[in-house]
Amino acid sequence: MASDVVLQSLQYYGAGAGAVAALVVSLDLGRRWTGWGFVIFVTSSLALIGWGFLDEDAEGIGAQNLILFVINCVGVWRYLLSRRDRRPSA
Repeated sequence: MASDVVLQSLQYYGAGAGAVAALVVSLDLGRRWTGWGFVIFVTSSLALIGWGFLDEDAEGIGAQNLILFVINCVGVWRYLLSRRDRRPSA
């Protein structure tokens, strides 16, 4: 079993990074900023997946973040990696 320090670090990093990412995305500062917000969301999901499956009492968070990880990867693809502008033209 992982140490308490590792578990707490994953838990609090995941929570803090998720909050920062939500702020960045909600500010709608443009495609590049939103894309980096999704990168932060990806790191948050990875931390919470680790915490969720290393701590026997947090498996639900791990499962939820597996799904959020995929969604956040779509955001990274859409806003940072895809060259196609998906916004409708005026």
